[in-house]
Amino acid sequence: MTQNDRGFTLVEVLIAVMVLSVGITALVGSSALVTRMVGRGGTETRAAEVAQRRLDSLRLVAYSTTTRCTSGAFASGGPVTVKGIRERWTVAAAGNPRQVTDTVTHRTARGTHTDVLTTFIRCP
Repeated sequence: MTQNDRGFTLVEVLIAVMVLSVGITALVGSSALVTRMVGRGGTETRAAEVAQRRLDSLRLVAYSTTTRCTSGAFASGGPVTVKGIRERWTVAAAGNPRQVTDTVTHRTARGTHTDVLTTFIRCP
């Protein structure tokens, strides 16, 4: 061989392949984690939407009567399952404002997860 020959040696190619293999392995491992996180995020979002819908409907019911919070539908309830998400809500019996709490439970890969959303509704 002469000094003017150009190219990669076998050792350089093997090192490049090993570095590329480590990078690809790390990418595959992190993509699985990201996929699980996206799936869980979607479930968490659906659970929050179910709870928010319930709190909004209770607020509408509370304000639907001339004397606020006297409707029979403005009461605790549940458990109800919607799209695989179980919810239970409680309405304080008295007070101004009244505390309304919605507890949503859904399954995850590691068991069940519970979120609690709380709001206050003004009553006379």
